[in-house]
Amino acid sequence: MMGWTILFLSWFMSAVATLGSLFFSEVMKFPPCVLCWYQRICMYPLVLVLFMGLFPYEKKVARFALPLAIVGWFIALYHNLLYYHILPESAAPCVQGISCTTVQIQWFGFVTIPFMSFVAFSFIVVSLLLLKRISHEK
Repeated sequence: MMGWTILFLSWFMSAVATLGSLFFSEVMKFPPCVLCWYQRICMYPLVLVLFMGLFPYEKKVARFALPLAIVGWFIALYHNLLYYHILPESAAPCVQGISCTTVQIQWFGFVTIPFMSFVAFSFIVVSLLLLKRISHEK
């Protein structure tokens, strides 16, 4: 039962992140940068993959979801390092369209779109690693 709850929370986070990214681009009309697109490529399939692991519960779903989540986490980390100017803007892959460091929202002085993506991927990666660990203990 604990494994199903962890998987559900991972799925819920991926669904909220997906709907949030669609809201920002389609409703708020914020154009996504190149790194945002790469993160979407990793996040959107997680909604389906994690959902498929819920009904019926499949504890091995982490094997398929974890690679997507880890790749997305690294892209989100890289995006945040660029966004907060830890890496120089010359290291950004955004050569056309919107810059990867453009400030579109900034809630409470630090919550940005790249930050929210990083938090979502971090939560999913940690949850899936925990799921994998408790699945091996049984």
